[in-house]
Order: sequence, then C-alpha cells, then structure tokens
Amino acid sequence: MTTVPSPATPPVSRAALDARLTPTARAWLDDALSEAAGTAPDTGRTPARPDADRAHGGPDAASPRTDPDAAPTRTGLDTTPTRTAPDTTPADPVPPPWEPRFAAAGRHCGHEHADAVRVLLLTEARADPETLALLYHRGSAAERRAVLHALPHLVGGPEALPLVADALRTHDTTLVAAAVGPYAAVHLDQRAWRHAVLKCLFTGVPVAVVAGLRRRTRGDATLARMLADHAAERTAAGRDVPHDLERVLALTARARP
Repeated sequence: MTTVPSPATPPVSRAALDARLTPTARAWLDDALSEAAGTAPDTGRTPARPDADRAHGGPDAASPRTDPDAAPTRTGLDTTPTRTAPDTTPADPVPPPWEPRFAAAGRHCGHEHADAVRVLLLTEARADPETLALLYHRGSAAERRAVLHALPHLVGGPEALPLVADALRTHDTTLVAAAVGPYAAVHLDQRAWRHAVLKCLFTGVPVAVVAGLRRRTRGDATLARMLADHAAERTAAGRDVPHDLERVLALTARARP
C-alpha cells in the first residue's frame, strides 16, 4: 500500500534541510538553488534560451523564412516579392534549465528530502503557472507531488486548479494527498471540494491531510447527504464505515456561526 505523506511534509526550511543533509548533498543543493535563482526574473518566468528555442521550434528555429526586404523573386513576368506567411503555430514551452536538477533531487539529497528540495527549487526560481504546469506534466509522480506542494507559495489565483483536478483523478494516494493541501482549500469551489473529500475517503487518504477541513465542512448539508448515502451503501454491502467518514459527517452537523 502506498504511504501517504503527513500534513507536515514540505515545505521544510533550508536550515532544517541543512541539518539533515550530508555535506555532499548540501553542496549539490547550493548549486541547484543558485542555478534556479539565476533564472528568476521579475516576471517569475524562465527566460527563453536561443538553443532551446531552436530545439522546440521557437523564434530562432532553423526554418525557411523570407526577408520582407529581400530582392523580388521573378516567376515569369511577376516581380512581386515572395513573402512567407507568418508562423502562427505556438512554440512549445521552454523547459527551465534547472529541470534536470529538479528531477535528480531524490538521487542527490535522498528520497525522504526530495519533496522539500524540489519545493525550495521552485520557490527560488519563482516558477510561474506555465512553468509549474510544464514540470507537472513532464515529471514523475514524485515531481508532480512537489509541484502540488509548491502551489500555495507561488500561485495566488486559481490558474493552477487544472493541476489539482488532474491529481484528484489519479489513483496515486500521494498525489491525492498533495492535491488537497492549502491551495485547494482556498481555490476549489465547494462542489469540487466535496468530491475531493470523497476521493480521500474512497482511496483511503486520511482526511487529516485535507487543509481547511473543519472550516469548509461545517454546516455543509449537501456533503452530509453524500456521506450518509455512501455510508448506507457500505452498510448494505456488509462493509465497515470508515472512521474518517464518521468524523467528516460529524463536522457537517456543526452549524455555521
């Protein structure tokens, strides 16, 4: 069975990490954070690199383009300059140069510290929603989990909700647990949040990891009905009702102030 991280899993302060890492790992982390910080402009976006643009079909890609000021091309008696229509195909997102460091965090700093290290890298680089989405969709489950943990520290609005929704569709309990953190507590609408709570109950993720559980559950009659229906189905099937379900159901009975 997959181990679900505790609510105290990242972020962890740099000082706390230094106390746990070996000298070699600390040196690697110093270099990785410096590299990430060097790509964090005021906009929070990773600057494009000409070599990466060429590799991803960007503005410097080696493709035939006609100079508007070039000499006319003669075709028979036609002396009209040949012009190539502008390429409106959007360029692929340019991965941040520190992406290999992001992927290698567990190998260099230990898998038990990888989430915290990756969150530090993301915050040091001030990764924007586009970069976070790129890293999430290109990354392993562990890398996706770190992106989810970093959301409340980097994204102030609902732009990253598609990442939360994607994680909640998976059967990876560590992703589900990371998805119901502080970012979801603030930005998920009530309908989506109810389903997130139910997802935790269905997959065995402890509701203790759900940020804002008491506040958002209190007095929610719709959630109470959904929970009661689920409990009745389990009882009819001869299955036990999880303690977490009873706990959340009790919270819904508390009237709002």
